Amino acid sequence: MNLPNKVTLLRVLLIPAFLIMYLVQPLGEIANAWVVLVLFVVAAATDALDGYLARKLGLVTNFGKLIDPLADKLLVCAAFIAFTATGSLPAWAAIILISREFYISGLRQLALEQNIVVAASLGGKLKTISQIVLIVYILLPFPFTILFLYPVAIALIIITTAISIYSAAEYTYHSKALFKGKNI
Repeated sequence: MNLPNKVTLLRVLLIPAFLIMYLVQPLGEIANAWVVLVLFVVAAATDALDGYLARKLGLVTNFGKLIDPLADKLLVCAAFIAFTATGSLPAWAAIILISREFYISGLRQLALEQNIVVAASLGGKLKTISQIVLIVYILLPFPFTILFLYPVAIALIIITTAISIYSAAEYTYHSKALFKGKNI
């Protein structure tokens, strides 16, 4: 178990803490909101850190290649489900966003079985950025009932969902040979 993999596992371990703090709110509304925001930002930052460390230290492992994207998906999907449970995210958006994650994971698995690595696309990177912005926005400690903030939340939800759909289409297009059983 090398350092980058430990950082990745830290991200996985932060997920239950994030969920408990978000859903149970043991510290009171405002204090809890800040703790939840910090937990998410730290967890999201570990994604960049583990990759950087793995490349810099030459510690890229098969375990890391498997667990890192899984940890990312677990983090964002946990947030989307929690947001749906509390009414901060419409169910239709959560279904689309989470379905995209499962679809791309399946596509990557299919490619892996053919010894093909599906590299992150521009759309995938934009999807990740938009998801993180949306999650952080929802976690900011102010109520969405403030009139001028509600349209921003709706816009971010629509933009993130649209980018996620675009990203799935982009991956599908660039991986079309996988569906024919050919190498790409």
